[in-house]
Amino acid sequence: MKDIPQIDPSELKSRLQSGENIYMIDVREDDEVAQGMIYGAKHIPMGDIPARLDEIPRDTEVIFICRSGGRSQRVCEFLSRQGLGNVVNMQGGMLEWYAGEEE
Repeated sequence: MKDIPQIDPSELKSRLQSGENIYMIDVREDDEVAQGMIYGAKHIPMGDIPARLDEIPRDTEVIFICRSGGRSQRVCEFLSRQGLGNVVNMQGGMLEWYAGEEE
């Protein structure tokens, strides 16, 4: 299988700050997103992805987010096998997203 494209949290922040309209899906569980998520992201827990495939756009880049980048990577791999070629994993997940705020 082909490699899944990756985006660094700092690059995503830059793109969002420049006003780019980016489709993001956070695949963490309810209790995790209750602690905060990226503004504008849609929440679809990882376990719900197979049943909610129709909610994932096929005509635009979709960035997947989780706590550390592992679950979102697995979701991207699954979706790639389903024929979606527009999936991108946010490497490092929300841990890296918040770590960047401390710099």
